[in-house]
Amino acid sequence: MTRMYPSAPCSPSAFPIPMFALSLETVTMGSSLTWISYFPSIITPVEVYSGFRDLGFSIIFSLGGLLINFFFSYPTTLGHSWLPDPLFRIYTSSIHKAKHGSDSGTYSSDGHLRLSLFDEMFERMDSNVAENKSMVDMEQSEGSLGVGDLFRLHAKNRVAADPAGWSFAAMEWWTTWLLLQREGRIWEKDLRAMYDGTLFWKIRRERKKQDGWTQGYGWRDWATTLWNNGTWKTWEVEREVKGQRNANINVHGEL
Repeated sequence: MTRMYPSAPCSPSAFPIPMFALSLETVTMGSSLTWISYFPSIITPVEVYSGFRDLGFSIIFSLGGLLINFFFSYPTTLGHSWLPDPLFRIYTSSIHKAKHGSDSGTYSSDGHLRLSLFDEMFERMDSNVAENKSMVDMEQSEGSLGVGDLFRLHAKNRVAADPAGWSFAAMEWWTTWLLLQREGRIWEKDLRAMYDGTLFWKIRRERKKQDGWTQGYGWRDWATTLWNNGTWKTWEVEREVKGQRNANINVHGEL
């Protein structure tokens, strides 16, 4: 089963195309259609950088995102010319030419999301599935992928003699985890929203609120948790603190 997602509502003042319009499967026909209404032909390095910043990434990380234009500009330029673009622009009309190997296959080369493969990815790689005791639990619980699951998924998808595909896939999943992680995992609904492009609008709205975007993982999380608790896994510390708080409440309640 395949589906081409329609464009999400947008306005001329919408923030520039984020990195994920070129990410994960690097077939952005599914996600970049969200933005094509107002960026009909090209994605410039400035727009990619601005997209990263709008999603909350640091300046250094956003500058690293310019590697997207460096690597993917020429493949998309081939739809128009044999000569490389000196400005490293990415042409959305031929974005499918930038699809790399060693991916999960959930997007076809035409930019269609294969829902059956998307669902299968969580069914096969979600380590929590094996812990569920019944099919009822599996149907009611939302799928998710932890760090270990992503390593196994990446290893499963690697094909021979494709170091470029291995590297791109690793960077894409790493960046996705940094943006989406909640309790140390990427959740199925969040990933679906990222695939169809609606997640970026949600993040933009949330970042304008007082609490901001509460998911993800940054260098401050890593440094603070490692210094104070001796671990980089912030979610485990938060879970332990919550458990202790609940235990204290129960004790006081009994007293």
